Amino acid sequence: MSTFDKREEGFERRFVHDEELRFKATARRNKLLGLWAAGKLGLAGTEAEDYAKSVVRADFEEPGDEDVFRKIRKDFDEKGVEQSDHQIRRTMDELMQTAVEQVRSEA
Repeated sequence: MSTFDKREEGFERRFVHDEELRFKATARRNKLLGLWAAGKLGLAGTEAEDYAKSVVRADFEEPGDEDVFRKIRKDFDEKGVEQSDHQIRRTMDELMQTAVEQVRSEA
């Protein structure tokens, strides 16, 4: 194997590793977001955990974060929870940072 091949293989391994961490961090963020939203919706205990799982599942509807945002927005609107779109998105960003730190500390 040439030096170039070894280098290419190293880049490929790094890419796979980074994508795995990104997936784990996004799933973790969605769970944390679901728990945050559950609190706003007045859910606790197993209801909050079940709601958080539904937020994680919502992320598989389409690429990106819009499916998760729409779920939270819809649920807040249905229950009369006053949160601006900006606040929801800011919380998503903040919780992504938290999730990345948690996933990195576990790796």
